[in-house]
Amino acid sequence: MEAASNGEDTPGQAMPKGAAEYRERLYASWWTWPLPLIAAVLLAAEVHMGYPGVRAWLPYAVLVPLAIAVPLLLGRTKIEVTGGELWVGDAHLPLRFVEDAEVIARHEHRRALGPDLDPAAFMVHRSWVRTSVRVWLDDPDDPTPYWVVSTRHPEKLRRALLGG
Repeated sequence: MEAASNGEDTPGQAMPKGAAEYRERLYASWWTWPLPLIAAVLLAAEVHMGYPGVRAWLPYAVLVPLAIAVPLLLGRTKIEVTGGELWVGDAHLPLRFVEDAEVIARHEHRRALGPDLDPAAFMVHRSWVRTSVRVWLDDPDDPTPYWVVSTRHPEKLRRALLGG
């Protein structure tokens, strides 16, 4: 997770062309790792107890790396504001269509993602990240009213989106 610039550069220092104004990777928290590993080892041990030979070690060789890969894959999501666009994973939004951005605080998170959520909204939600930013769109050709993006640094992302 790193936030580059966000208006915090030294005065007179120009940002290089193409440099990110904001960058963050939504890594899976430490507490998401033990449960898949424990489940993989227990399942492999159960198979191991019943069969000799290759079937004894094969479940460990398959399930344990798979249990490691799942949190790694969950943590691939990258949020970046660069080149006049917001990138969230593979989706991107030109900043000219951003009307406003608001921080969804921790205590408002459940309501914003539940009863107050518009079904047409674009969402990138990670349950281990408790704060989000709602990006309101101003594009008459797009039926999506807003984006909801999980972020650990909502104020920095909001400033990067609104240019200040």
